[in-house]
Amino acid sequence: MAPSPPSLPSYRVCVAQFHLQLTGAAARSDGRVEHLISGQAVRFHSLEALLTLIIRVLTDVQTP
Repeated sequence: MAPSPPSLPSYRVCVAQFHLQLTGAAARSDGRVEHLISGQAVRFHSLEALLTLIIRVLTDVQTP
């Protein structure tokens, strides 16, 4: 029996580093996200921007 492909392939791995700032009643999420295989890294300043960046990086990645 042939092994099945991984359900979470390594070419789609991103790592996010967060720097959470508490300012009054609001929290601000800043940080950096990096695609491990390509080394592409970008900074983000909101959770919405983080999600947008991850989607953009992963759609640019070609299947090996």
